[in-house]
Amino acid sequence: MGEETLVQAMPLAPHHHNHLHPNAPDPAVVKHRHDDPAAHALRTRTGIAAAADAGEEEDVYYARKMLQGVVLRPPSHLPQPEAPPGLTRAVSTPAPNGHVEVEEGQRHVERSNSAAAVVDVASIGRFFRDRRDVLSSAINRRISSLKETPAPAPGDACYGVQEIHLPNVKVTVRLKEAIAADAEEDDGYGHSFSGSHIKGRVSFFSRSGCRDCAAVRAFFRQSGLPYVEINLDVFPEREADLASRAGAAARVPQIFLNEKLLGGLVVLNSLRNSGEFERRVREVAGRRCPEAAPRVPVYGFDADAGKEGEEEEMEDAMVGIVRVLRHRLPIQDRFVRVKLVKNCFSGADMVDGIVNHLECSRNKAVEIGKELARKHFIHHVFRENGFEDGTQSLYRFLEHDPAVPRYYNFRGSTNDGEPKPAAAVGQRMTKIMVAILEAYASEDRRRLDYARVAASEEFRRYASLARDLQRADVFALPAGERLSFFLNLHNAMAIHAVIRTGQPAGGGAVDRRSFFTDFQYVVGGYPYSLTTIKNGILRGNRRQPYTIVKPFGASDKRLELAETKVNPLVHFALCNATRSSPSVRFYSTQGVEPELRHAAREFLLDGGVEIDLETRTVHLTRIIKWYSADFGQDRDILRWILNYLDPTKAGLLTHLLNDGGPISIAYQDYDWSLNA
Repeated sequence: MGEETLVQAMPLAPHHHNHLHPNAPDPAVVKHRHDDPAAHALRTRTGIAAAADAGEEEDVYYARKMLQGVVLRPPSHLPQPEAPPGLTRAVSTPAPNGHVEVEEGQRHVERSNSAAAVVDVASIGRFFRDRRDVLSSAINRRISSLKETPAPAPGDACYGVQEIHLPNVKVTVRLKEAIAADAEEDDGYGHSFSGSHIKGRVSFFSRSGCRDCAAVRAFFRQSGLPYVEINLDVFPEREADLASRAGAAARVPQIFLNEKLLGGLVVLNSLRNSGEFERRVREVAGRRCPEAAPRVPVYGFDADAGKEGEEEEMEDAMVGIVRVLRHRLPIQDRFVRVKLVKNCFSGADMVDGIVNHLECSRNKAVEIGKELARKHFIHHVFRENGFEDGTQSLYRFLEHDPAVPRYYNFRGSTNDGEPKPAAAVGQRMTKIMVAILEAYASEDRRRLDYARVAASEEFRRYASLARDLQRADVFALPAGERLSFFLNLHNAMAIHAVIRTGQPAGGGAVDRRSFFTDFQYVVGGYPYSLTTIKNGILRGNRRQPYTIVKPFGASDKRLELAETKVNPLVHFALCNATRSSPSVRFYSTQGVEPELRHAAREFLLDGGVEIDLETRTVHLTRIIKWYSADFGQDRDILRWILNYLDPTKAGLLTHLLNDGGPISIAYQDYDWSLNA
């Protein structure tokens, strides 16, 4: 569109015009010839031709104007477009032949609700060009000022990022040096140690619970040196890698600077004392880590063939018949004992299915059914007895249990592998959990970084290993191993529950009851929650506070696993993921008793007991109040805790107990916030 905008009136019908086209016939002649029929016919044909010629000329005129960029506008006696708010009306003057021209200098026109709106594209284009020029000028001035800015003083934070703020615009300028530095860090090569930049990698092999490994880890953390830890209890497939690099007799820890073997803790201490360690670290500062260095474990991709790098898992010998029965048995819902029992089948149905598939006797089929129940492929709907042949005995497959959505070690499918000993599975899970604490917990184990745990390869392997508990024969555990097994299972499940279900809502035991009861594992074919383990197993099937029902009924087979005598020390070994609970720990089978005493002493000395001699008041943790049935009467409790106090507090408490005066017991507030 040019500088001047012309507005052309639209053509009208002949009876709307007050003027005639130059080629139209004269009205007088038309009237004079009205009575002649031949003339009238000739006149009619001539008028039509003339009108057609006039229409063609107007069409050519309008087309030419449109090609020239002229905007057409309705005549003055028709409704005119209105300008939108904020724009000025184009001041128009009539032009010859009904055309209207817009005066020069008028750039903004009104717009109505009709489609015949007038927009000055040239003005809009100039507006955006002006804004572009202003923005470019501002950016150029800012970049010029950055080049002239003096270097920052030593110690000042300089991230290589500058920002320019304009109205409705934000421009970020990053220096090339900063971009290159970030790229190196993203590659995993760039680290800082004692003020210098390290492109190489420091790594060491370790095991869970190793004191020397803990010393190496603590040194690296205190010195601010980034490192990669390869725990052989988490990654057993890496033992061959360590043997090839340090020898078959090498013991952890073994430290590597890039691909070069440094040695163990003794070598590290020697190099630290002589200052040689920092010099060796600086040797690899300018050299990127080669491919020959111990590789970093990668989430989900580090294990070789076979489950977790170990021997390939063998399928259970009974899994073939189980797969056939899963498809052939009439599984349906039935009413039994005024209850709707879902996804079940009768013992007679299973016996018939086995007989038809294996072509064996009925007695043989019953024996096979008992074996399937013993291996926890199936179970009685009320978990009352083993397998029996009959129409009144109802069973279901383990994966058809309605409570499966609450079994958090039962995700996706059933574990059809050969059942592993519960003790072996428990020890493996404990080693992985100890590795998680060493990597992601605070030094006192009172705080845990749940976000990093959830994203770690260690936790992924733990969750995978927990599936092996589904059909593990926990009833075969020796009596001396049950205590440590269920202590460790409880603490591991508490961590798993926080990661999978989130921080519990509410600020009390009643509010968090669903957290303690709804998160479950299926272990040996039976469900276990945090409450079931604590009150049913470890407390000898005692009632939970504020409840009237015991965890296990009289016919519950899990009663066989319950402790016959309650040990009050277990209350200082169980962590429920709150800040007032004991620190999270995992216990060994052989040393569980001394470890329990140590945990109780540490908890009571760390604020669990406070003594006010002036008011003769002993402030105790609220855990003792909730489970007072496990500790005894007030003075019995005070005498019991004397064994776990330091000499100062023990002397004060002894004085209060022996002088014959009254002693008040107050219970501390419980902090239910997450121990994160």
